[in-house]
Amino acid sequence: MKTINAAIQVLPQNVSNTYEVVDKAIEVIQKSGVKHRVCPFETVIETDWDNTLKILSKIKEAVLAEAPSTLINLKIQASNQNVTIEDKTGKYD
Repeated sequence: MKTINAAIQVLPQNVSNTYEVVDKAIEVIQKSGVKHRVCPFETVIETDWDNTLKILSKIKEAVLAEAPSTLINLKIQASNQNVTIEDKTGKYD
């Protein structure tokens, strides 16, 4: 299965602990063991399609436990070839 990149943005609604809820989502990603990069507005993961969906499901469960109304925005770059974070941003590291 090909490697894809997914940018995941969690936007808890009507809570005072917004950053703590976002931290729960990042914790799910960290525990998954996938390559990732935390950015100011979203976190990018590098894995295959099926694993991306599994991680998203776990994120949804974790954040809804803290913030019953949450927007989760998703951007995916998929290709017939592997898509890596380094291919796109490595020259800036």
